Amino acid sequence: MLDLDGTLVDANYQHAFAWYRALRHHDVVVPMWRVHRHIGMGGDQIVSAIAGEDVERRHGDSLRAASREEFKRLRDECLPLEGAHDLVAELKRRNVVVVLASSSNQDDLDHFLDLLDVRDLVDGWTTADDVERTKPHPDVIRAALEKAGTDDAVMVGDSRWDIEAAANAGLETVCVITGGWSEQELRDHGAVAVFDSLVELRRRLDETPLGRG
Repeated sequence: MLDLDGTLVDANYQHAFAWYRALRHHDVVVPMWRVHRHIGMGGDQIVSAIAGEDVERRHGDSLRAASREEFKRLRDECLPLEGAHDLVAELKRRNVVVVLASSSNQDDLDHFLDLLDVRDLVDGWTTADDVERTKPHPDVIRAALEKAGTDDAVMVGDSRWDIEAAANAGLETVCVITGGWSEQELRDHGAVAVFDSLVELRRRLDETPLGRG
């Protein structure tokens, strides 16, 4: 199963800007690096993680709404990462069931499915409507497994939160550094393999659990 933002689509920094601007609208100032380090969590987790429980209690819902609006203004700047479509196509050529494990809203997911040109390649996807709690909780992974019809799977992601969510569901994670996390950090958090790009991952697929499965 594949993560979407930061893994297939170069969107993590736009998400960071969206959250930063939403927080500033509410006179909450946190350093941008702290926002970026929590991208990959969903809206239900990220406010308290980066700004504290008091901000979540006072502004959580309005911050989530503001972040969605800010991201809409930035979404057209988000492009597929090099090799994204080709990786999905290669996995399908190998008869691998491919499910996108995402907690994006349906509108963003539809936009990126078409941008990636994988709507007819993937076997399914998840959205925010499929989960109660986002990463690092395993809800999105379990929902994706249900759509895949198997518990035998490997996660492909770009952040600590992907690795932890997959581990909480009993899965290994192969990572790319395209989300802004270093190779060493991803390995320290439990990634079984880390690649500089999706192009390299596809080229070395047989070295990973994806290729051996």
